[in-house]
Amino acid sequence: MEGRWVQIEQGPVPLRCWWNNPQKESKNIVLVLPEVFGINSWVRSVVDRLAEQGIPALAMPLFARTAPELDLGYGEDDLLEGRRHKEQTTTHQILDDASTSLNWLKQQYNQSKINVVGFCFGGHAALITSTLPDVDKTFDFYGAGIATTRPGGGPPSLELLSQTSGKLTCICGTGDPLIPEADRTSIQEALSKADPSEVRLSYVEIGDADHGFMCEERASFSPKASTLGWQLIMNELKE
Repeated sequence: MEGRWVQIEQGPVPLRCWWNNPQKESKNIVLVLPEVFGINSWVRSVVDRLAEQGIPALAMPLFARTAPELDLGYGEDDLLEGRRHKEQTTTHQILDDASTSLNWLKQQYNQSKINVVGFCFGGHAALITSTLPDVDKTFDFYGAGIATTRPGGGPPSLELLSQTSGKLTCICGTGDPLIPEADRTSIQEALSKADPSEVRLSYVEIGDADHGFMCEERASFSPKASTLGWQLIMNELKE
């Protein structure tokens, strides 16, 4: 059960993805959307960790047009490089590439549900991707900017919630400087307004957790918050 690179060429641009598929049937498949640092060692470890639990997973590049093989660390220069590509990425491109990846995944496991897990900019992209009809459950981990911006311009991505067809969970930490209290309030209120029952669209806030708390390779990693995040994912996928 080893991960490997696969090239998906069914869409507008080739997608160099990291894929790990246990050799058995699965009711769930996960599309992983990375941080601005690309499909690096940590993102690959997320895919492999899901596969260890019997869940096939594919990590899709978000910058296939400007940096198709981006694999960065977590230094300041890496952040600047990642953000440079982020600024060149549009909502339309994210939806095109996610649709391509979802179609490819459906070809691998025919009757399976497709779920999306995204982190950082990938969390923002996950919310956008939740509007696609093939997506069952979406996990947006600290998707900064969803309350104020949209990739490529336009109204804030939060305004797309009415198009989310499946289940969406937004997870934020109270110690995240990239998602200040005003943004967290906006996110919570928008989710509640779109789904007053808070069953299909829900908000989870983790006290004192910083941006990137899921990632063991970042200084902001929080073992406690990460454990809670993984429990949330696995509880939902193993329902």
